[in-house]
Amino acid sequence: MRGLLALMLLVLACTANAQSLVPQADADALPVEAPPPEETVVAGLSSDSVAITASFDGSEILIYGAIKRETPIPQGPPLQVIVTVEAPSSGVTVWRKERKAGIWINAEAVRIGAAPGFYAVATSAKLGDILLPEWDSRYRISLSHAMRAFAGEVAVESAVPFTEALVRLRQDEGLYRLDEGSVSLIDQTLFRADVSLPANLVEGAYKTRIFLLRNGQVIDVFVAPINVRKVGVERWLYRLAFDQPFLYGLMSLGVAVFAGWGASAAFRKLRRP
Repeated sequence: MRGLLALMLLVLACTANAQSLVPQADADALPVEAPPPEETVVAGLSSDSVAITASFDGSEILIYGAIKRETPIPQGPPLQVIVTVEAPSSGVTVWRKERKAGIWINAEAVRIGAAPGFYAVATSAKLGDILLPEWDSRYRISLSHAMRAFAGEVAVESAVPFTEALVRLRQDEGLYRLDEGSVSLIDQTLFRADVSLPANLVEGAYKTRIFLLRNGQVIDVFVAPINVRKVGVERWLYRLAFDQPFLYGLMSLGVAVFAGWGASAAFRKLRRP
């Protein structure tokens, strides 16, 4: 009996020594979750879908919301709001033309791996005054940061002129837009923004982002989708062109032949005395 008791005491002592050798978790080393922001966005859209029809000449999306807070409005610079609407991205090649022997030819090119087909930025004040550059780079808010990546090796000395040229061209087409001061903000609590969508939209899942900012820093982000798709005959022709290209080509050829014959017949009738 004494031998059994001694054996049990020995096992308990070894267990205690083994536990003492295991390093205790350092409370300071444990990950600490960041506290929730004091101000958050509660927002909505007038419509979460856009239908492209034969008579589609553009649309307008109303983005509205409020600032949710549990404490009084903080002192200091006022709250600012930025709203972005972004179309799906695709690759695009930007060429630089040079005049050689009296002829303009493509000389250098940069392949941009991901550039949105449509990108609009609406702000409550001048963008450069309410957004710090490092936060702009982090969230890719401004037009210059709309390009996501370059495809392949960049063979030119600087790609900046090429990205600036693409932004400028798409601004001229109404596909890229910066509307400073277009977001209405009331008492740092209620806001609304009207974003116009052009007639030459591409299909896809668009993304709306709403940023809350103080002192040039983003304190909260709200994301909502907008579904843009063709409907009716436009949808049928679009799907036919991709799903059955041979049939679509034959149909297009038939329409062209019929149109040519109809125009020729009409001219012959007009020429008769």
